[in-house]
Amino acid sequence: MSGPRPLTRAPLHPAMSTIETTPPQPTGNGLGSQSRLEIDRLFEALVRFKGSDLHLKVGQPPIVRVKGSLTPLRAPRIDDDQMARFCLPMLDDRRRRILEADGGCDFAHVATIDGVRWRFRVNLLTQQGSLGLVARRVNNSIPDFKSLYLPPAIERFCGYEQGLILLTGVTGSGKSTTIASMLQFINQNYRKHILTLEDPIEFVFTEDKSLINQREIGQDVRDFGIGLKHAVREDPDIILVGEMRDEETFMTAIQAAETGHLVFGTIHASSAATTISRILDLFPEEMHSALRSAIAFNMKGIVAQKLIRAEGSKAKELGVSRVPVVEIMFFDVMVRKYVLEGQDEQLPDHIRKSHRDGMQDFTASLMSLIDQDLIDRKDALEIAPNREALTMALKGIGVS
Repeated sequence: MSGPRPLTRAPLHPAMSTIETTPPQPTGNGLGSQSRLEIDRLFEALVRFKGSDLHLKVGQPPIVRVKGSLTPLRAPRIDDDQMARFCLPMLDDRRRRILEADGGCDFAHVATIDGVRWRFRVNLLTQQGSLGLVARRVNNSIPDFKSLYLPPAIERFCGYEQGLILLTGVTGSGKSTTIASMLQFINQNYRKHILTLEDPIEFVFTEDKSLINQREIGQDVRDFGIGLKHAVREDPDIILVGEMRDEETFMTAIQAAETGHLVFGTIHASSAATTISRILDLFPEEMHSALRSAIAFNMKGIVAQKLIRAEGSKAKELGVSRVPVVEIMFFDVMVRKYVLEGQDEQLPDHIRKSHRDGMQDFTASLMSLIDQDLIDRKDALEIAPNREALTMALKGIGVS
């Protein structure tokens, strides 16, 4: 495999290429000690405000996302020199080469705040010749299903012996947290070997009943494809793949599921039903028929997820800021039939009618959150993929 190809773009501000970086530090896997960096002051502010994300852009003050809303900190606007001082000391030589070649890079950073080690998933990017940063705070503890307000049917996925389970949604929809909670449930209840391939590692697991190996792309293995090829020889029961980004990764994941492994992965799609076409888009059309067969007989389920502000009175009482809206599709006989025959348009109606089997669509999820007084009706209608169906459900008009 050839190395990354340089992008054609405006040169970075000189400070970004001349500032001296700190020696390589173990920020990627959270092991060992780390000296305090200038940017850690901003991560400390993010933690104190109980924010989820930190945004740094040249010409703007630091911005944090709190309860889903972006809020600027009371700080001066950042210039190129300060941006470089914030960001570049976090990079070792490998990450710096990736940033220079690709115009961006992903990694995990660890900061000690009030004696507690916090992990942050960091993306550095370049835009209009300047460096920028977006970082997400990763919870120190892995929440369980109940505290995440996930539907009880989620637990069912953890009991499968083999197959493929996909979580889908846009960036920032909570997919990683949901998968972590599922793996933690397995860790607490089953004696399994769990192997993860992550870019970067976010949640660091503490072994309970399971044996867990976590490998970071770029640091422990070159890429997902190679990591998956190694994985099937490493006697795992469960494999976590980060994102299904390309044809090779998806095919290797399917092959791992076929050979007796339970595989978890993520993909970007708006719903459980549209995930099928999103997978097919990774491949040439002449392969679609074979792929439909592979999906139908190896997929166990798809969980589609998005986050919504928690504005209900119960949410305020509990201090909950956002909750997941979740669509669940298990691969039962009818789902497999529709996938095999290319009748994807039938899937949403089948999900809606199969609630007794643990399936639910976004409308049912929104109604459940409203009934629990966790979200506001107006917010629910704004986020609802099927506004008319939710309006009817709110009026007590449903279709069995």
